[in-house]
Amino acid sequence: QVRLVESGGGLVQAGGSLRLSCAASGRTFSSYTMAWFRQAPGKEREFVATISWSGSSTYYADSVKGRFTISRDNAKNTIYLQTSSLKPEDTAVYYCAADSKRTFGVTSRISYDYWGQGTQVTVSS
Repeated sequence: QVRLVESGGGLVQAGGSLRLSCAASGRTFSSYTMAWFRQAPGKEREFVATISWSGSSTYYADSVKGRFTISRDNAKNTIYLQTSSLKPEDTAVYYCAADSKRTFGVTSRISYDYWGQGTQVTVSS
């Protein structure tokens, strides 16, 4: 069982940056593939980025590639999403998710077993 708690969201102007964090409980965190998803009002939850259990591999949605960076610190049971050059269309609730099967590169939310409660990111124009 893994419990995930996101933090770091907020209100930022277009062009700004935020660093989101996701703290995980549970001894097996370091063996899980982790990801960030987001959901804007009235839209489906969409994939943002994923990172392998070791941190050696990452994969991004085209919409955030070059602007967002996913990373993890297994010693701290935490993953991060460093965002930059934020746009109003990045406004959403951001969720972290864990995949206990250690598959990598999966962008479908149904593959992920555990979810956090989300953190709101609002980008003003």
